[in-house]
Amino acid sequence: MDAHALQRALQALGLYGGRIDGAIGPQSYAAIDALLERNDARVQSGWRRWGPARRRVAGEQLVMWSVGIEVGVIDGLVGPQTRFAYDAYRRHIQGLAPDTSRDLLMLPQVHDSRFPDPVKTTWPRQNEVTRHYGAVGQNQAMLQLPFQMRLAWDLRTPITRFSIHEKAHDSAARIFGRILSHYGEAEIKRLHLDRFGGCLNVRKMRGGSAYSMHSWGIAIDFDPERNQLNWNRTRAHLARPEYEAFWRFWTEEGWLSLGKARDIDWMHIQAARL
Repeated sequence: MDAHALQRALQALGLYGGRIDGAIGPQSYAAIDALLERNDARVQSGWRRWGPARRRVAGEQLVMWSVGIEVGVIDGLVGPQTRFAYDAYRRHIQGLAPDTSRDLLMLPQVHDSRFPDPVKTTWPRQNEVTRHYGAVGQNQAMLQLPFQMRLAWDLRTPITRFSIHEKAHDSAARIFGRILSHYGEAEIKRLHLDRFGGCLNVRKMRGGSAYSMHSWGIAIDFDPERNQLNWNRTRAHLARPEYEAFWRFWTEEGWLSLGKARDIDWMHIQAARL
């Protein structure tokens, strides 16, 4: 990672008060150590015994993770996942327009007390959903969205709430809140995360005899036009690095992405395991 970018990120966090000069010296390393201390639970144990170079890499991993790029274990080692993250970070920098009022890159996600921390849930497997959720189409609750969505096939139709299974309701509500807190409404619209492709829909799976997960209201589709059923990561927009935070919010609560799991149907997230 560029040393200037690292210093700016540390400065935005209130950890670095020196010059942005690209020289990673004692003051910069003190800020890196403060960042590692702040995120101690996420960093591989024993980091205080690491040398300066490894602590710097771990600090860079935390900066990239904070803007939604998947870095794997925060271990201070440059493996394949970290190299991928560096490349995604560079592309993210290049894709950002200058904004002196809100530098999205250099201001890592700040916890918003309005939205609770994630709660990891072990959802049932697909062949167990009837036992866990009950009959298809039943036991529904209305989820009030924290930001306005639009019906994907009729963008003139606003969506402010939708029906979801009562057992998945609270988890989904937390996640939508985190999406808003992280991206903001303008970025949500730019990334088409406001395009609602449906939740409750009692129907059979395409080409099969079993019910779709939508039949219980435990699956949600996003932006189906740009993430079509048989598209893999080379074509699906939701497979791009800028959506890593979006997927992290879902998977931290135990939801399954078919795109992440099988590289198909990237529009789809469900509260059921395969």
